[in-house]
Amino acid sequence: MPLELVHSPALSDRAPYAYAARVSGGSLVFTAGACPLDEQGRIGPVGDYLGQAEHVMRNLVTALAAADALLEDVAKTTVYVATGRREDLLAVWDIVRTAFGDHEPPSTLLAVPLLGYEDQLVEVEAIAVT
Repeated sequence: MPLELVHSPALSDRAPYAYAARVSGGSLVFTAGACPLDEQGRIGPVGDYLGQAEHVMRNLVTALAAADALLEDVAKTTVYVATGRREDLLAVWDIVRTAFGDHEPPSTLLAVPLLGYEDQLVEVEAIAVT
């Protein structure tokens, strides 16, 4: 099956993977977990669940756009939050849901003990259909 890994010059190259992948004819798009990395590869805002969730969603939109997809094309998301508090989990979920507007793809929301980058609190991955 032909597969194109998609990289965006608008996202940090610190991550050792493509930000999205396009499968044969562009019908399926799989993103890596969108992280709260700025263009220089720094995590931010440190310690701020809501700020990181907003940053993650902007980066997810950018990764999807690099693969010719929109949030409205997303068929499934997985949302990871490094917390032991349900309040943090639900606050992040509110940011993610707001970004999607009326589009409500299936999602998995998980509290995890640790994410890949130092000070990282939020990550969102998506599968889209174009």
